[in-house]
Amino acid sequence: MNRRKFLKQSAFTTAGTMLIPHFLKAYEAQMMGQGLAASNGKILVVVQLSGGNDGLNTVVPYRNDIYYRERPTIAIKPEKVLTLNDEIGLHPAMTPLKALYDEGLVTVINNVGYPNPDRSHFRSMDIWQTASDSDAYLQTGWVGRYLDAACAGKAQQPFRTIEVDDTLSLAMKGNSLNGLAMLDPKKLYSQTRSNLVTNLSKEHSTNEPETVSYLYKTLAETVSSAEYVFNKAKVPGTNTTYPNGELGNRLKTVSQLIQAGVDTSVYYVSISGFDTHINQPGQQERLLGQYAEAVGAFMTDLKAAGRQNDIMLMTFSEFGRRVKQNASNGTDHGTANNVFLIGGGLPAKRVLNEAPNLSKLTDGDLTYSVDFRQIYATLLHDYLGVDDVAILGRKFNGVKIV
Repeated sequence: MNRRKFLKQSAFTTAGTMLIPHFLKAYEAQMMGQGLAASNGKILVVVQLSGGNDGLNTVVPYRNDIYYRERPTIAIKPEKVLTLNDEIGLHPAMTPLKALYDEGLVTVINNVGYPNPDRSHFRSMDIWQTASDSDAYLQTGWVGRYLDAACAGKAQQPFRTIEVDDTLSLAMKGNSLNGLAMLDPKKLYSQTRSNLVTNLSKEHSTNEPETVSYLYKTLAETVSSAEYVFNKAKVPGTNTTYPNGELGNRLKTVSQLIQAGVDTSVYYVSISGFDTHINQPGQQERLLGQYAEAVGAFMTDLKAAGRQNDIMLMTFSEFGRRVKQNASNGTDHGTANNVFLIGGGLPAKRVLNEAPNLSKLTDGDLTYSVDFRQIYATLLHDYLGVDDVAILGRKFNGVKIV
């Protein structure tokens, strides 16, 4: 492998899949020898519903005549709703989440969005992942900047934030450090010990350009993190049965890493398929059922391990859907949506704020009343115990959730 080929393949470094040459071991030892940055013991698990989940059919305003008028064929019938209060309830496929709510573990936040919303999947997801204004373009994510802050002046610790995936989201990329992406600790560890790039070490010199030096540094951080996570994850796994699906498998991995004592403060997972323009009811029912079953198993697992109050699970989607259904028995891209907070020792079951006002829409869409960065600020400052202003770039008034 020559240097040109190495640089072409450098995109793989953020996914944790690039193979690591042995000559970097000295660098690893130096960095890992500095010790771990302290954490407050709290863990945030972010679950991303990719595609723009329809919030109105997830948290259903079952007493609202406008909802049924605007959605004559896709609205959830009142008698099927899993009621939370006199105004709203959950989709009937979400029985495991309703059980968690009844246990006092779920907080529902309605009308979450941001000013001048964008209906593009890619752009809106970038805004949520970077915590930027809608007219600003950032190259770092809010979790990545948290990682920068958590490791400031300490050893480089990509494993401090882990995405259970084979690629790394923009949310996980910081100014000086990226999180670690992995699906399986053993597979990642094996990949970082391959001999396929041995010849690369022969071309390395101390006079490399800055970009190349950064790539070598990233590789070193990856190999160190892979070894750390692999060694920690050797303990026996969970006995809880998880649903056999993408989200179930990934939350099972998160639980195993938590119970193994991996020093990770933020985990990031996602489930896709929520772009329901056509024939929404069946597709969303299936996806929400998968989500609720996986989260239910995850929280049951953590309860059995005595960790339920140490872990906060936040669920979001990049935007909601329009109030009025379309001609294809589905919904089109909208704006404001709901966010779930689960676990974390929050106050007993509650809906934090008002239900969506369907009589005061903005261009046919829900009007947001909670900026999503207010939730981030509260989680960063009150839950993880870090400087939210430094990470988000300015002060956002928190919400009363912690």
